[in-house]
Amino acid sequence: MASAGLELTGFFLGLLGMLGTLVATVLPYWRTSAHVGSNIVTAVESMRGLWMECVYQSTGAFQCETYNSMLALPPDLQASRALMVISVALSVLAVAVATLGMQCTVCLEPAAAAKSRVAGAGGALFFTAGFLALIPVSWTTHEVVQTFYQPGLHNSMKFELGQSLYLGLASALLSLLGGALLCTSFCQEGGGARGNGAGGYPYPGYQAAGGGGGLRTSSQTYRNPALQVGGANTGSRAHGLSRSAGGGGSGYGGNATRGSKKAPGYDVTGLWRLKSGG
Repeated sequence: MASAGLELTGFFLGLLGMLGTLVATVLPYWRTSAHVGSNIVTAVESMRGLWMECVYQSTGAFQCETYNSMLALPPDLQASRALMVISVALSVLAVAVATLGMQCTVCLEPAAAAKSRVAGAGGALFFTAGFLALIPVSWTTHEVVQTFYQPGLHNSMKFELGQSLYLGLASALLSLLGGALLCTSFCQEGGGARGNGAGGYPYPGYQAAGGGGGLRTSSQTYRNPALQVGGANTGSRAHGLSRSAGGGGSGYGGNATRGSKKAPGYDVTGLWRLKSGG
Protein backbone atom coordinates (compact mmCIF):
# COMPACT_ATOMS: atom_id res chain seq x y z
CA MET A 1 0.00 0.00 0.00
CA ALA A 2 2.91 2.34 0.60
CA SER A 3 3.99 1.98 -3.02
CA ALA A 4 0.44 2.72 -4.20
CA GLY A 5 0.44 5.93 -2.15
CA LEU A 6 3.78 6.95 -3.63
CA GLU A 7 2.45 6.28 -7.11
CA LEU A 8 -0.63 8.45 -6.60
CA THR A 9 1.39 11.27 -5.05
CA GLY A 10 3.98 11.17 -7.82
CA PHE A 11 1.30 11.04 -10.51
CA PHE A 12 -0.58 14.10 -9.24
CA LEU A 13 2.64 16.05 -8.75
CA GLY A 14 3.67 15.21 -12.31
CA LEU A 15 0.21 16.21 -13.57
CA LEU A 16 0.46 19.58 -11.84
CA GLY A 17 3.95 20.00 -13.28
CA MET A 18 2.64 19.29 -16.78
CA LEU A 19 -0.15 21.88 -16.46
CA GLY A 20 2.23 24.49 -15.07
CA THR A 21 4.77 23.85 -17.82
CA LEU A 22 2.07 24.24 -20.47
CA VAL A 23 0.87 27.55 -19.01
CA ALA A 24 4.41 28.88 -18.63
CA THR A 25 5.16 27.98 -22.25
CA VAL A 26 2.15 29.83 -23.64
CA LEU A 27 2.12 32.98 -21.50
CA PRO A 28 4.31 35.94 -22.53
CA TYR A 29 5.46 36.84 -19.00
CA TRP A 30 9.04 35.64 -19.26
CA ARG A 31 10.52 39.14 -19.24
CA THR A 32 8.80 42.26 -17.92
CA SER A 33 10.01 45.83 -18.20
CA ALA A 34 12.02 47.04 -15.19
CA HIS A 35 10.87 50.16 -13.35
CA VAL A 36 14.20 51.62 -12.24
CA GLY A 37 15.77 55.08 -12.39
CA SER A 38 13.88 57.48 -14.64
CA ASN A 39 11.67 54.62 -15.81
CA ILE A 40 9.83 54.30 -12.50
CA VAL A 41 6.73 56.07 -13.71
CA THR A 42 5.76 54.90 -17.17
CA ALA A 43 2.56 54.65 -19.15
CA VAL A 44 3.64 51.52 -21.05
CA GLU A 45 4.75 48.15 -19.73
CA SER A 46 6.24 45.63 -22.13
CA MET A 47 6.38 41.86 -21.71
CA ARG A 48 8.20 39.24 -23.73
CA GLY A 49 7.65 35.52 -23.97
CA LEU A 50 8.60 32.60 -26.15
CA TRP A 51 6.00 33.23 -28.82
CA MET A 52 4.93 36.88 -28.62
CA GLU A 53 5.66 40.33 -27.25
CA CYS A 54 2.91 42.24 -25.48
CA VAL A 55 2.41 45.85 -24.43
CA TYR A 56 0.14 47.03 -21.64
CA GLN A 57 -0.81 50.69 -21.54
CA SER A 58 -2.04 52.68 -18.58
CA THR A 59 -5.33 53.31 -20.39
CA GLY A 60 -6.10 49.58 -20.11
CA ALA A 61 -5.22 48.59 -23.68
CA PHE A 62 -3.40 45.31 -24.03
CA GLN A 63 -1.80 44.43 -27.35
CA CYS A 64 0.24 41.39 -28.34
CA GLU A 65 2.22 40.66 -31.46
CA THR A 66 3.80 37.36 -32.41
CA TYR A 67 7.33 37.18 -33.68
CA ASN A 68 7.39 37.56 -37.44
CA SER A 69 10.17 35.12 -38.32
CA MET A 70 11.25 32.05 -36.43
CA LEU A 71 14.66 31.88 -38.07
CA ALA A 72 15.38 35.52 -37.19
CA LEU A 73 14.99 34.83 -33.47
CA PRO A 74 18.04 34.58 -31.19
CA PRO A 75 19.42 31.04 -30.77
CA ASP A 76 18.65 30.96 -27.06
CA LEU A 77 14.99 31.75 -27.71
CA GLN A 78 14.74 29.03 -30.35
CA ALA A 79 16.33 26.51 -28.01
CA SER A 80 13.97 27.54 -25.20
CA ARG A 81 10.99 27.02 -27.48
CA ALA A 82 12.13 23.57 -28.51
CA LEU A 83 12.92 22.43 -24.96
CA MET A 84 9.61 23.62 -23.53
CA VAL A 85 7.60 21.99 -26.30
CA ILE A 86 9.47 18.70 -25.85
CA SER A 87 8.93 18.92 -22.09
CA VAL A 88 5.17 19.34 -22.52
CA ALA A 89 5.01 16.45 -24.99
CA LEU A 90 6.95 14.16 -22.65
CA SER A 91 4.71 15.16 -19.75
CA VAL A 92 1.58 14.23 -21.71
CA LEU A 93 3.15 10.90 -22.64
CA ALA A 94 4.19 10.34 -19.02
CA VAL A 95 0.61 10.87 -17.83
CA ALA A 96 -0.66 8.24 -20.27
CA VAL A 97 2.08 5.73 -19.44
CA ALA A 98 1.82 6.20 -15.68
CA THR A 99 -1.96 5.76 -15.83
CA LEU A 100 -1.48 2.33 -17.40
CA GLY A 101 1.10 1.24 -14.85
CA MET A 102 -0.34 2.42 -11.53
CA GLN A 103 -1.84 -0.10 -9.13
CA CYS A 104 -5.13 1.80 -8.87
CA THR A 105 -5.95 1.07 -12.53
CA VAL A 106 -7.03 -2.21 -14.08
CA CYS A 107 -4.92 -1.90 -17.21
CA LEU A 108 -2.27 -4.61 -17.62
CA GLU A 109 -3.61 -6.27 -14.46
CA PRO A 110 -2.66 -9.89 -15.35
CA ALA A 111 1.01 -8.95 -15.90
CA ALA A 112 2.06 -7.49 -12.54
CA ALA A 113 5.75 -7.26 -13.42
CA ALA A 114 5.08 -5.49 -16.72
CA LYS A 115 2.65 -3.12 -14.99
CA SER A 116 5.29 -2.16 -12.45
CA ARG A 117 7.83 -1.48 -15.19
CA VAL A 118 5.33 0.69 -17.06
CA ALA A 119 4.80 2.80 -13.93
CA GLY A 120 8.57 3.20 -13.59
CA ALA A 121 8.79 4.28 -17.24
CA GLY A 122 6.14 6.93 -16.60
CA GLY A 123 8.18 8.23 -13.68
CA ALA A 124 11.29 8.41 -15.84
CA LEU A 125 9.37 10.41 -18.46
CA PHE A 126 8.14 12.85 -15.81
CA PHE A 127 11.68 13.29 -14.53
CA THR A 128 13.04 13.90 -18.02
CA ALA A 129 10.28 16.41 -18.79
CA GLY A 130 11.03 18.34 -15.60
CA PHE A 131 14.74 18.43 -16.38
CA LEU A 132 14.11 19.72 -19.90
CA ALA A 133 11.79 22.44 -18.60
CA LEU A 134 14.34 23.48 -16.00
CA ILE A 135 17.01 24.23 -18.61
CA PRO A 136 15.33 27.14 -20.49
CA VAL A 137 13.92 28.59 -17.27
CA SER A 138 17.34 28.69 -15.62
CA TRP A 139 18.98 29.91 -18.82
CA THR A 140 16.53 32.81 -19.24
CA THR A 141 16.77 33.72 -15.55
CA HIS A 142 20.55 33.94 -15.77
CA GLU A 143 20.36 36.06 -18.92
CA VAL A 144 17.81 38.48 -17.44
CA VAL A 145 19.81 38.95 -14.25
CA GLN A 146 23.07 39.39 -16.15
CA THR A 147 21.53 41.96 -18.49
CA PHE A 148 19.89 43.87 -15.63
CA TYR A 149 23.23 44.50 -13.92
CA GLN A 150 25.02 45.46 -17.10
CA PRO A 151 26.36 49.00 -16.42
CA GLY A 152 26.28 50.42 -19.95
CA LEU A 153 22.66 49.49 -20.68
CA HIS A 154 19.90 52.09 -20.51
CA ASN A 155 17.20 51.59 -17.90
CA SER A 156 14.44 51.42 -20.51
CA MET A 157 16.14 48.34 -22.03
CA LYS A 158 16.33 46.42 -18.78
CA PHE A 159 13.92 43.64 -17.91
CA GLU A 160 12.99 41.80 -14.75
CA LEU A 161 12.00 38.22 -14.09
CA GLY A 162 8.45 37.56 -15.20
CA GLN A 163 5.78 35.39 -13.62
CA SER A 164 6.22 32.67 -16.22
CA LEU A 165 9.77 32.03 -15.03
CA TYR A 166 8.61 31.42 -11.46
CA LEU A 167 5.78 29.23 -12.70
CA GLY A 168 8.13 27.31 -14.98
CA LEU A 169 10.60 26.75 -12.16
CA ALA A 170 7.92 25.45 -9.80
CA SER A 171 6.45 23.22 -12.52
CA ALA A 172 9.83 21.75 -13.37
CA LEU A 173 10.48 20.93 -9.72
CA LEU A 174 7.05 19.33 -9.40
CA SER A 175 7.70 17.17 -12.46
CA LEU A 176 11.09 16.13 -11.10
CA LEU A 177 9.63 15.26 -7.70
CA GLY A 178 6.70 13.37 -9.20
CA GLY A 179 8.96 11.35 -11.48
CA ALA A 180 11.29 10.55 -8.59
CA LEU A 181 8.38 9.28 -6.46
CA LEU A 182 7.12 7.05 -9.26
CA CYS A 183 10.59 5.62 -9.79
CA THR A 184 10.98 5.11 -6.04
CA SER A 185 7.73 3.15 -5.86
CA PHE A 186 8.91 1.01 -8.76
CA CYS A 187 12.22 0.28 -7.00
CA GLN A 188 10.39 -0.68 -3.80
CA GLU A 189 8.17 -3.10 -5.70
CA GLY A 190 11.16 -4.62 -7.47
CA GLY A 191 12.48 -6.11 -4.22
CA GLY A 192 9.22 -7.81 -3.27
CA ALA A 193 6.16 -9.22 -4.92
CA ARG A 194 3.87 -6.53 -6.28
CA GLY A 195 1.00 -8.88 -6.86
CA ASN A 196 0.41 -12.36 -5.49
CA GLY A 197 3.84 -13.68 -6.25
CA ALA A 198 5.44 -16.80 -4.87
CA GLY A 199 8.46 -15.17 -3.35
CA GLY A 200 10.14 -15.86 -0.05
CA TYR A 201 9.22 -19.53 0.44
CA PRO A 202 12.44 -21.34 1.38
CA TYR A 203 11.73 -24.69 -0.21
CA PRO A 204 12.12 -25.58 -3.87
CA GLY A 205 9.16 -26.44 -6.02
CA TYR A 206 6.76 -24.21 -4.02
CA GLN A 207 3.82 -22.72 -5.83
CA ALA A 208 1.17 -20.48 -4.32
CA ALA A 209 -2.37 -21.71 -4.74
CA GLY A 210 -5.14 -19.11 -4.64
CA GLY A 211 -3.23 -16.75 -2.40
CA GLY A 212 -3.27 -19.24 0.52
CA GLY A 213 -0.82 -21.83 1.68
CA GLY A 214 1.14 -23.61 -0.99
CA LEU A 215 2.21 -27.21 -1.42
CA ARG A 216 5.39 -28.69 -2.72
CA THR A 217 4.88 -29.78 -6.28
CA SER A 218 8.32 -31.22 -6.96
CA SER A 219 8.07 -34.73 -8.32
CA GLN A 220 9.69 -37.20 -5.87
CA THR A 221 9.23 -40.95 -5.82
CA TYR A 222 9.25 -42.63 -2.42
CA ARG A 223 10.32 -46.24 -2.53
CA ASN A 224 9.94 -48.85 0.16
CA PRO A 225 13.45 -49.78 1.29
CA ALA A 226 12.25 -53.25 2.22
CA LEU A 227 11.40 -53.96 -1.41
CA GLN A 228 14.83 -52.78 -2.58
CA VAL A 229 16.85 -55.20 -0.45
CA GLY A 230 18.16 -58.04 -2.58
CA GLY A 231 17.85 -61.60 -1.40
CA ALA A 232 15.58 -64.52 -1.24
CA ASN A 233 12.92 -62.82 0.87
CA THR A 234 12.26 -59.95 -1.56
CA GLY A 235 9.62 -61.77 -3.57
CA SER A 236 7.83 -63.10 -0.51
CA ARG A 237 7.77 -59.67 1.13
CA ALA A 238 6.34 -58.05 -2.01
CA HIS A 239 3.77 -60.85 -2.25
CA GLY A 240 2.79 -60.38 1.38
CA LEU A 241 2.49 -56.62 0.85
CA SER A 242 0.14 -57.10 -2.13
CA ARG A 243 -1.96 -59.62 -0.18
CA SER A 244 -2.30 -57.33 2.81
CA ALA A 245 -3.18 -54.34 0.56
CA GLY A 246 -5.86 -56.32 -1.27
CA GLY A 247 -7.51 -57.55 1.91
CA GLY A 248 -10.71 -56.41 3.49
CA GLY A 249 -9.88 -52.69 3.16
CA SER A 250 -7.95 -52.49 6.44
CA GLY A 251 -4.56 -51.83 4.75
CA TYR A 252 -1.88 -52.98 7.11
CA GLY A 253 -4.36 -54.15 9.74
CA GLY A 254 -4.11 -57.40 11.59
CA ASN A 255 -7.10 -59.07 9.87
CA ALA A 256 -5.64 -59.08 6.35
CA THR A 257 -3.43 -62.18 6.71
CA ARG A 258 -3.30 -65.19 8.99
CA GLY A 259 -0.26 -65.09 11.22
CA SER A 260 1.97 -63.30 8.71
CA LYS A 261 4.11 -60.33 9.58
CA LYS A 262 2.83 -56.97 8.51
CA ALA A 263 4.41 -55.40 5.49
CA PRO A 264 6.99 -52.72 6.19
CA GLY A 265 5.55 -49.20 6.17
CA TYR A 266 7.19 -45.95 5.05
CA ASP A 267 7.02 -42.80 7.06
CA VAL A 268 6.44 -39.43 5.31
CA THR A 269 9.45 -37.87 6.98
CA GLY A 270 11.79 -40.24 5.19
CA LEU A 271 12.32 -42.72 8.05
CA TRP A 272 11.05 -46.24 7.50
CA ARG A 273 10.19 -48.78 10.09
CA LEU A 274 8.85 -52.31 10.20
CA LYS A 275 5.56 -52.83 11.88
CA SER A 276 5.40 -56.11 13.68
CA GLY A 277 2.17 -58.01 14.23
CA GLY A 278 0.45 -57.49 17.60
